[in-house]
Amino acid sequence: MMQLVDPFGRTATDLRVSVTDRCNLHCTYCMPAEGMDWLARSDVLSADEIIRLVQVAVSQLGISKVRFTGGEPLVRPEIVRIVSGVKRLRTASGRPVEVALTTNGLLLPRYLDALVEAGLDRVNISLDTLDRDRYAQLARRDRLDDVLVAVDLAAASGLQPVKLNTVIMRGVNEVDIVPLARFALVRGLELRYIEQMPIGPPQSWRRGSMVPAAEILASLGKEFELFPDVEPRGSAPAVRWGVKADATQPGGRIGIIASVTSPFCADCSRTRLTADGQVRNCLFARQETDLRELLRSGADDRALAQAWMGAHAAKAGGHGFDGNGFAVPSRTMSAIGG
Repeated sequence: MMQLVDPFGRTATDLRVSVTDRCNLHCTYCMPAEGMDWLARSDVLSADEIIRLVQVAVSQLGISKVRFTGGEPLVRPEIVRIVSGVKRLRTASGRPVEVALTTNGLLLPRYLDALVEAGLDRVNISLDTLDRDRYAQLARRDRLDDVLVAVDLAAASGLQPVKLNTVIMRGVNEVDIVPLARFALVRGLELRYIEQMPIGPPQSWRRGSMVPAAEILASLGKEFELFPDVEPRGSAPAVRWGVKADATQPGGRIGIIASVTSPFCADCSRTRLTADGQVRNCLFARQETDLRELLRSGADDRALAQAWMGAHAAKAGGHGFDGNGFAVPSRTMSAIGG
């Protein structure tokens, strides 16, 4: 079997697939208030094309984990069929592909049962605050109650683990650091704080507005007894901490993704496919490789796999946030896929 090996010896086994660039929220750190220029429908991969390209990644290139993202993946009408089609694939060892999904939660109650039946293994739900007014300000939509319903339904669904993704921004939601942790711990969920990255609306990111991992950890340490997680981190983006039980919560785990202050590029195991069929070997890659046109021109699996390998062979050693040569990608996170 071929593999996605980059010049630094890292092998990609995890695939992030954006199924749409559209979203039903307009979060301030993700897109402009007026929204985006959405992809034309004809440019977006069909459900069958997505499944075909994932099949190539699994059968030809050694991918064993797939995460569906957007935009918001649940605004894609065929999302259940896509999940089901990918879950039927088998890795080289004969095991089912691990299938996960990242969502803002608004449509999760509508699709949750069908997604579980289709084989979804895990779900991450974005939740940046428990304050209704602050949520409306951040998301530009008053939908916090809907997200909280989705969180409770996911927790009761049997999906394990259910994770919450939180972006902490200075002067905006630092006050939510501890309440969100307690909210997650009480419900047996794993909260993951994410340092804000320079991949939102143009000119919107300032390093000073980002709350670094060390500061988040210090805030948590004032309220909880933390200890390093005993399980090896491997290529996972989050550094995990155990939380000792106390009178307010039963203990559990918390993760911090320090993409800016402590990059995990050296252990990266990810490759990405955008909604319009472009391979990106890094979230911050400057170049893309077009698999959509290859696919639509009749390329066979081997040709598609070789093009994907060529894209991955050009992967940089890191994103270089602190280097003079760093350039913000021409696409925002919502267009690339988280």
